[in-house]
Amino acid sequence: MKGRTLNEQAVQQYLHDHIPLSRAMQVEVLSVQPDAVVLSAPLAPNINHQETVFGGSASAVAILAAWSLLYVRLNIAGIASRLVIQGNTMQYELPISGTFTARATITEPAAWQRFVRTFERRGRARISVTSVLEYEGRQVGSLQGEFVALAPEAN
Repeated sequence: MKGRTLNEQAVQQYLHDHIPLSRAMQVEVLSVQPDAVVLSAPLAPNINHQETVFGGSASAVAILAAWSLLYVRLNIAGIASRLVIQGNTMQYELPISGTFTARATITEPAAWQRFVRTFERRGRARISVTSVLEYEGRQVGSLQGEFVALAPEAN
């Protein structure tokens, strides 16, 4: 059985309700597609002492975008799971002085099918997701995240 497709408003509401930091950071969901999710965040709630985006905020938005992409894809596939980040590498390339975006994608085409097959067999699967940060049309950072989906806890 296939699941449901989520739109921008539904994903944003879920993030704000279940990951309160996303609301405090004023994260907005700009685009939800099966192959990419784009989030944005303004400077003001994420500012540092240099009047640029705090690195932790940039990283958090990149992680949220990657997590959201998997959340959307798992919903479309009708797969119930607990989705967590296992690890990540973040690269900061340029300072961010205003509203920025994070675009999450799965860069290896066959990875999703392997992920789903492994989850269905073992109740646990891992996948890598990339988030690219952009500000004023330029790439300013990137995240490579490893996420794990776990079968829901038995009641």
